[in-house]
Amino acid sequence: MTVTDATRPAGPLAQPTDLEIRPRYEGSNICTWIGFKHVNYLVEEAVLEHLRRRGAPAGELYERYGLCVDIADIDTRILHAFHIDDLAVGEVAPAPSASGGELAFTVRLNRQADPSNIAVSAKVRVVLRSDPHGSAAEDVPAHLAPFVVSNAGLPAPYDTPAVPVGDGDAAAALGGGNSFVWKWRMPYFYCHFTERVQMSGYLRLMEEVVDLFLADRGVSIKRLLDEQNWIPVVPHSRITLLDEARMEEDLYTVFTVENVFKRFTYTARMDCYALRDGVLVPTATGHITHGYAVIENRRDWSLVSFDDRLAGALEGAGGQGHGTGRG
Repeated sequence: MTVTDATRPAGPLAQPTDLEIRPRYEGSNICTWIGFKHVNYLVEEAVLEHLRRRGAPAGELYERYGLCVDIADIDTRILHAFHIDDLAVGEVAPAPSASGGELAFTVRLNRQADPSNIAVSAKVRVVLRSDPHGSAAEDVPAHLAPFVVSNAGLPAPYDTPAVPVGDGDAAAALGGGNSFVWKWRMPYFYCHFTERVQMSGYLRLMEEVVDLFLADRGVSIKRLLDEQNWIPVVPHSRITLLDEARMEEDLYTVFTVENVFKRFTYTARMDCYALRDGVLVPTATGHITHGYAVIENRRDWSLVSFDDRLAGALEGAGGQGHGTGRG
């Protein structure tokens, strides 16, 4: 469809928001650098702050109107690293939506110490989902009504097909090739609005499956740190929600290396499935791009090319191809 002004947020949400925000201490895992998951948390918090300042705070939308604020798609490019004490300054601005069924925003974050260089650039899609639980709700404000969806699904591209397995081995049905399959029960603390996995939960899954995949291939994070002082770095990640994944369901996460570019970066795909009535139903899909850097000192690092061991592992050498039970 043609993108027009009608597909943009209306009313107060149509105005951009300038803000300041800091990364969480939890995300400072290697030296003082902030990992990709917590950079995405900054993007998520920026969008929530925009909604808050523009008269649509997530808590009020739920409590008054029975609307659940769900980030359905987050596409983030990291151009410069954040450190734990950095102050991020930036803007959340409304953007056109191709489908018209969601709120779309662009997020730009700079480091206050270096405001001329964009550190993070992201595109975010948000849906307002009718809550199936709770008491009666007030009528939804007119400027929000076009962005309300039912609890049955999300306006997202379904390029991940369902996989029939019947009584067979679900993990085996998803494995093969240059893939790693991980099964894990979804805990309540990955969920929100009482029942379903939220975007931050999928960011955790993406970080976890990468860690498990690398360990399975013999090039774990700690091993490369101990032996070569190397760390993985992420310039780009994207996750799109496709359907519900519910609390305490077993989720099958498939991590597949799709491309190794000149021994400098590799891009992998993550697909998540819930097993229901003998069918693996896709609930989320995403991509992540990694490079590797050598730690030079407590503040600085520089990119390196993959050596034979790492390149071989990424291209399919070694490993069992599956994992279970960890979280």
